[in-house]
Amino acid sequence: MSVRDIRNGTPAPLPDRGERDTTVSRRALLAGLGATLTWSRAPSRAFADTPPDAPGPPTTPYLADLAAHGRRLGTRGGTIRTLIAKARDVRYLSVYGYSRLIGYDADLNLRPDVLERVDVEGGRFTFTLRQGHRWSDGHPFTTEDFRYYWEDVANEKALNPDGPPTFFRVDGKLPQVEFLDPVTVRYSWDRPNPMFLPALAAPRDPLIYRPSHYLKPFHARYIGKDAADAKAKALKLRGWAALHNRLDDNYELNNPDCPTLQGWVPRTRSPATRFRFERNRSYHRVDTAGTQLPYVDTIVMDVASQGLLVAKTNAGEADLMFRGLSMPDIPSLKEGEAAHRYRTNLWPVARGSEIALYPNLTTADPAWRQLNRDVRYRHALSLAIDRRTLNNTLLFGLGTEGNDTIVSDSALFEPEMRTLNAGYDPAQAAKLLDAVGLTGRDGSGTRMLPGGQPLEIVVESDGEAEMVLDALQLITEFWREIGIRLITKPQERTNLHRRSIGGLTVMVAAQGLDLAVPTAIMPPTELSPAQPEHYSWPLWSMNVESRGKSGEPCDIPEVRRLLDLDRQWRDTDDAGKQAAIWREMLMNHAHNTWVIGTVAGALQPVVGAERLINLPKRALYSWDPTAMIGVQRLDELFWDSGADKRAEVR
Repeated sequence: MSVRDIRNGTPAPLPDRGERDTTVSRRALLAGLGATLTWSRAPSRAFADTPPDAPGPPTTPYLADLAAHGRRLGTRGGTIRTLIAKARDVRYLSVYGYSRLIGYDADLNLRPDVLERVDVEGGRFTFTLRQGHRWSDGHPFTTEDFRYYWEDVANEKALNPDGPPTFFRVDGKLPQVEFLDPVTVRYSWDRPNPMFLPALAAPRDPLIYRPSHYLKPFHARYIGKDAADAKAKALKLRGWAALHNRLDDNYELNNPDCPTLQGWVPRTRSPATRFRFERNRSYHRVDTAGTQLPYVDTIVMDVASQGLLVAKTNAGEADLMFRGLSMPDIPSLKEGEAAHRYRTNLWPVARGSEIALYPNLTTADPAWRQLNRDVRYRHALSLAIDRRTLNNTLLFGLGTEGNDTIVSDSALFEPEMRTLNAGYDPAQAAKLLDAVGLTGRDGSGTRMLPGGQPLEIVVESDGEAEMVLDALQLITEFWREIGIRLITKPQERTNLHRRSIGGLTVMVAAQGLDLAVPTAIMPPTELSPAQPEHYSWPLWSMNVESRGKSGEPCDIPEVRRLLDLDRQWRDTDDAGKQAAIWREMLMNHAHNTWVIGTVAGALQPVVGAERLINLPKRALYSWDPTAMIGVQRLDELFWDSGADKRAEVR
């Protein structure tokens, strides 16, 4: 594979005269030194910290072409108010603020963002930073911040006992990392690593760089362990690593002192009921008129109880609101539009199924394990669900009925992925159960297990997932018709995960496939035990994640095939081969019904003030890959100061 510019997927063009001169000079310098700076455990002092300078965008900023996406150039100023259910939810601004080294645009193309350029040749990834880019406190953002992360965080056992994240490993091996100059870093593997770039574009930023100038004074390697521990002890923390982890806060956003590259900088410490974020004056994006983004100066997050989020939004107490709202809230939200001058935009949710059932193929109970592994039994459960009734009851009849699979907006979609073994046929379901040997019944008509116990399926779920609980009430009636008794067991989510990985669950009800609008280059990890803590095979997932140290090795050929396909996807950077792998994995799921899907296609209310410009009326909403509203660029929203005057004229 030739070197390609990720910005447009075409061979990288020759630089212009100025860029070519810089490149040649850099290469000549490196050649004269006779070596590049490669990763070692000793701290590198190659690029010394530079004193802070006046804030402003980089010399080579990211140019946001709003007109190309049908948006208006804006003006700076104003505040966006939003609501959160608990103080910790401020962290979601780092998700939907969505500044990434490389990220998805609104069309789900992968493009450089914080980085100026990404060049890929086989297993070699060369990142070029933007000249003059600075942290929010004015310190230069350079490859020293990447070196600090790699040597002093990711490979520091006191901070990361397990070492760097899994996307850094190819065949279990870490890359060679080279810090070529202050703006060029290179990661090299012996073969392609297609996991790498999508991982950097994830909803939760893996942050493979850190503000080294801020964190070094708290790191044992730079000030000595005794001095670092003393700083931690003064704050009643166990040791220097605990203090470092607390201060290293570009995701949770609880430390206003921690410099950031995001669009808005936190200014409030917990505990608080109102959190304020101010525009980052060193932010890297500008519009085509030369105005630095973000347009909006301030974001304010007010804490309100979950039960009041809809009422407060209805009362006009939020300028932008989506998280914490759901489809049943739409009528109430619509009622407040005229009085409080906001719009309730309805974005399709890109999720495989709003309610999915996960038979645990690795459950500890041998009788249930045998039954859950019988494809006839899983097909029977699927065919006994009246998805049309679920659709009408839960999604106002607007949903899509069928399997837990990708949505039709994805180029990888085929109709059979949704429909196979997912019709409503209770007579056929009963025949399949008879064929399994579940012919005996007790006095109430409930089928009997081979040991003589009634066929009572305990379905566990997250107690806060209201739509899932509502769906289970209906599914209880559907399954009663074929002689199965369903018992719901809602609980706290952490306990549910604990029971799942302990092999204690028989079946779990939860939301379905998260990455439901994939492109070929996005990892299909969720479709196999390569995903941690999957409810259908938690012990197999644990075995894969631990590299055989815990859990159980997979012993079903059809699921082993999924694992093999996942490995094949990781072994290639050919998008055509990756697409074929995706489709085979999805059809494997449709044939085998590892997860029982019900209905997809919920609508997510995205409420925006009428004067808040550039918020789309319709866009796909998901966690992965859209980072909720992240790929729609929150930093491009602005307040239209002339809207009130135009309304008066009309």
